[in-house]
Amino acid sequence: MNAAIVVDPLHSKALPDLVRKLLAARQQSLVLYNKLAALKPFVLTEPVQHLLRQFRQSLVDYLALGPFEVYQALEEQPADSPYSLARDLARQLYGRIALTTQTALAFHDRYDGASSATDLAELREDLSLLGEDLAERIELEDRILAALRDAASPQPEIRALEPMSIAAQPVRP
Repeated sequence: MNAAIVVDPLHSKALPDLVRKLLAARQQSLVLYNKLAALKPFVLTEPVQHLLRQFRQSLVDYLALGPFEVYQALEEQPADSPYSLARDLARQLYGRIALTTQTALAFHDRYDGASSATDLAELREDLSLLGEDLAERIELEDRILAALRDAASPQPEIRALEPMSIAAQPVRP
């Protein structure tokens, strides 16, 4: 009997699949960020609250994929792995990425259960600050992803992955 092994990319821990998930989560977060930032002025309505909840959840999902998935997979690579330079770069940049995570989580927590106009009074400024940190995070992640691509020359599944262009970064509200 021939049995085929089917790999589920959604639950895969293979580095190419994790990078794809990271880029997809990043894109989803940026799309929702831009939709939210475009809602000016911020009036407390159910659609605004719904979009804010969606964005906050997407943001947390995106934030978790870096340290808990991609960087962990890099750390688990053998010492002589072609990814050693990418792993070293990730180690070097992790502290700066962690700072952007703290800012994003503070945003998430601040708007947890926002239910009054007062809660939304500083949303524009908070989105602006968050956008700056997300832009920095994306730049740092893209450096790591470029190192992964460079190390993966014999592995086309990683080589084909292109980080999102700078143009897809969040705009200042």
